[in-house]
Amino acid sequence: MVKTIVRDAFFLSQKSDEATKADLPIVQDLEDTLKANRERCVGMAANMIGYRKKIIIVATGLADIVMINPVITDKSEPYEAEEGCLSLPGTRKTTRYNRITVRYLDRKFTEHAQDFSGYIAQIIQHEYDHTKGILI
Repeated sequence: MVKTIVRDAFFLSQKSDEATKADLPIVQDLEDTLKANRERCVGMAANMIGYRKKIIIVATGLADIVMINPVITDKSEPYEAEEGCLSLPGTRKTTRYNRITVRYLDRKFTEHAQDFSGYIAQIIQHEYDHTKGILI
């Protein structure tokens, strides 16, 4: 179901809880809502649609990647970026890393550890920050 984008900074600044298999319906809501906002959005975190759960989705160009309970385990090559957010007006500067390694569960709760770089890594870091209550 397509959900309304949350713009409440207080809600967005709260840390998300670990997701469980009971939270799998949130994945479909994220997919539907990202699809509905695709022309202006490349990633989304569950708190952006009202759920304080550690679930993110990232548009890679080929397919969307769902990450449940993601953890960035390694990062290198810092750089300064300017980012916008569907939940917040304007853009802000932040430090990102060109290369990251992420450990996460897929929708079948199978664990993965995967390396990402460039723009996809930047999107993941932005959405990961959402799960930690960090507003950019």
